[in-house]
Amino acid sequence: MTKSLAFLYSYMNKLLGITFLLLLTTQIIFSQNTNGISLNIENESRKKALVELEQKIDGHIYFHENWLNDSLVSFNFNNSDLSIILDKILEDTDLNYVIRGRKIFLIKNSFINLSLPDGYFDLNGSNSQQSNQPIFQEEYTTTSQVQQSNVLTIGKQVSGKMRDVYTVSGQIKDFKTNEPISGLTITTQDRTRYTATDDNGFYSFQLSPGFHKLETSLLGYENTFQDVVVYGDGILNLSIAENAEMLDEVLVESNKDDNVKEAELGVIKINIAAIKTIPLVLGERDLLKVATTLPGIKTAGEGAAGFNVRGGRADQNLILLDDAVLYTPSHFLGFFSAINPFTTGKLDIYKASIPAEYGGRLSSVFDIETKDGNVEKFAGEGSIGPITGNLTLEVPVVENKASLIAGVRATYSNWILRSLSEESLKDSQASFYDGILKYQHNLNDKNDIEATLYYSNDKFSITTDSVYSYNNRLASLKWNHDFDDKNKGEVILVNSQYKYNIEYEADANRDFDFGYQVNESQLKFNFKYLHSNKHKFDYGISSKLYSIEPGNISPVGNSSIIESKSISKEKGLESAVYISDLFEINDKLLFDMGLRYSVYASLGSSTQNIYETGAPKNEGSVIGVETYDNNEIIETYGGPDVRFSARYFLTPSLSVKASYNKTFQYIHLLSSNTTVSPTDTWKLSDSNIKPQKANQYALGLYKNIDSKDLEISLEGYYKKMDDILDYKVGAELILNENIETELLQGEGKAYGVEFLLKKKKGRLNGYFGYSYSRSFVKLDSPLQEERVNNGDYFPANYDKPHDFSLVGNYKLTQRYSISTNFTFQTGRPITYPVGKFVFAGEEQVLYSDRNKYRIPDYYRLDLGFNIEGNHKKNKLAHSFWNISVYNVLGRNNPYSVFFVNEDGNIKAYKTSIFSIPVPTITYNFKF
Repeated sequence: MTKSLAFLYSYMNKLLGITFLLLLTTQIIFSQNTNGISLNIENESRKKALVELEQKIDGHIYFHENWLNDSLVSFNFNNSDLSIILDKILEDTDLNYVIRGRKIFLIKNSFINLSLPDGYFDLNGSNSQQSNQPIFQEEYTTTSQVQQSNVLTIGKQVSGKMRDVYTVSGQIKDFKTNEPISGLTITTQDRTRYTATDDNGFYSFQLSPGFHKLETSLLGYENTFQDVVVYGDGILNLSIAENAEMLDEVLVESNKDDNVKEAELGVIKINIAAIKTIPLVLGERDLLKVATTLPGIKTAGEGAAGFNVRGGRADQNLILLDDAVLYTPSHFLGFFSAINPFTTGKLDIYKASIPAEYGGRLSSVFDIETKDGNVEKFAGEGSIGPITGNLTLEVPVVENKASLIAGVRATYSNWILRSLSEESLKDSQASFYDGILKYQHNLNDKNDIEATLYYSNDKFSITTDSVYSYNNRLASLKWNHDFDDKNKGEVILVNSQYKYNIEYEADANRDFDFGYQVNESQLKFNFKYLHSNKHKFDYGISSKLYSIEPGNISPVGNSSIIESKSISKEKGLESAVYISDLFEINDKLLFDMGLRYSVYASLGSSTQNIYETGAPKNEGSVIGVETYDNNEIIETYGGPDVRFSARYFLTPSLSVKASYNKTFQYIHLLSSNTTVSPTDTWKLSDSNIKPQKANQYALGLYKNIDSKDLEISLEGYYKKMDDILDYKVGAELILNENIETELLQGEGKAYGVEFLLKKKKGRLNGYFGYSYSRSFVKLDSPLQEERVNNGDYFPANYDKPHDFSLVGNYKLTQRYSISTNFTFQTGRPITYPVGKFVFAGEEQVLYSDRNKYRIPDYYRLDLGFNIEGNHKKNKLAHSFWNISVYNVLGRNNPYSVFFVNEDGNIKAYKTSIFSIPVPTITYNFKF
């Protein structure tokens, strides 16, 4: 729109006003019928209310039915004026009205003045812009590359002086799939105002009244411009088309400029589609393995399950799949992720600035969301690799409203093991599978529902006497509701279950079956309130019930001498209420403040030992036993979780951020290994086990260089932890009725610096990450048997000071590219034997202080060659080949070191997972 067009638009508005003013001079004012009207409406549509009003006044009301939304109205008027009733019926709409005789005309947006102000026709004078007219601001020229859209009106004019700003909100969806688009930036073309869509595609920001040119921007979608005239508060929903041009590969991608603009720090957003080029073990496209190539996220070793985030233990991570907790996120002891990449729509990792909505873990949140299925047409995606096969289908159930997505993945490793010539492996088995279903239905503009079911199962036996199996089962149901333009809410009901089983059949006299199970159910209410452009509130309440069966063993066969045993069930109730405010102080300073208050109750039925004060916890120090009935409260804990972060712009492309997080954790992982394993058990806090607590401080600098498509970040952190769990030497953790006698609770601290450099686009893209981090444990006590390393701090089992990663992709052509993944890590700590002595006629080994030494450093280079199929439109399926070599250098990286006594000599041995190059070919297809 040029200045002359804006002038004409304003002039036509004035002529429209004159025309209606002339009509009003002939108006016959109601006397009997417009005063003293009585009308009672209960939950009726606006159309019906207008029809009943029309009958009351014995006149006619003219309007377009499409202007009326589906909302219902209720009111009761006695002897009221016509204008008061009309105002109520048209409340929260963009409709005004004008009365002429016995006829009432509804008008969209515009307000009709009953008189002309002074200087109305002085178009070049100072009075040409009136308080009730939209103010046309300076125009901005658009490029010829972007198509100009029609002018849309927002809100409606009102009588009296306009406000300085109005709230414009709405939802942005994909034009083709009708799915919400998250992370899309919306700005005025002069860049004075901006906002971004949330996870459900919603946005809100404030604009001054008058003409604006809005621009949308997101990688992979067309940059579009929308001209709007703002009369008042209103809704603007848009559909955006994908960019038809071929995009360069991006390996890890945050939303545009979010790393600089948002108050959050320590947040990683994984680009799901882009990880396909990263070479990983056995050709698997693994989301969680990609996460470990980024600073601050580590594993204890190659093939290890669980993650250590910023010096935290593996149990201190909250891993969510569609809001349900996933207790074991890996297959086959950590070699493969339990997350299907083809059904996943989003993976956000919070290392700091954890939203107040989440609680119950100290270190991090892995928020994984399943994508919505295609609502327009049948689609699918899959892969065939050397070990696994994967297939995902998307099925429209109700066109443009409801869809079902189903994914299944399985391994055929059992067939491979049986085909090997090695006799010792022929009777081995190692298999897993997982499946997921998600149903999504848009009921109407204000309501939609989502339901997810997930199940995974692992079964393996590397020896001939034991069969291990474990599985995860998740279910979630979510109802999203928009109350109005500013208030949204969701109700979430989830259930998670993890259990494992060991079948031992070797010695007929000692055959047994062992089982373990943890189950939790949670109900959450989350709400969003868009108060203004300066305040955006999130608040809610949740309650979670834990139920743990710590273990049971039973004999197998009549000849087994194993006695049946079952450990008493544990229960706990964790509830919380939270509120957070995203507070924009000014254009440079932004606060994100949150408070979460959690309360935990350990529940019966149970018996709790009471130990002598000042004495070590063992059978000899028990001075009493307390018995609790079913659901009786044993012990309560609680306190405030504080979440605070701030961002300050040093320049438009450089910001500094700071954060503070205080967190509580009421459930603990018991493991005698350095990493998570299927035989690990979970323990709830009770009268003898306190909850873990942590305080983390973080500071970061963030810089974007748009001309080079570079993102640079530097973050430092310090974390202090209390009441973290560790174990006595030789601790017995399985089937122990008095498990607290084997546990120690102490202090922990972690600190580090993380650097990340990303190149997001271009023929050469990827990222380089480096972190220096330390993690220490302190187990001090007046009692010698509960003190480790003389009560001094010592390195945690997963302490690795230096961590270096380089992930790159170079596009030879649009279809061919090469990829690399290089990793270097300091070797983890270990306890070595340092001497020997003879006691009671037997030679004994003397060990060093705990974790005083380290295994050799770890490094690995992977290479991949990627072949993209041609992109002809009418192909049955589009293909993608990945040819990769894992551990190209053949580095024999030790996973662990152990010691044995051979002929009176102590000898050290090391175990490795992949000590030779491992080539793979994987075929991917999409239709």
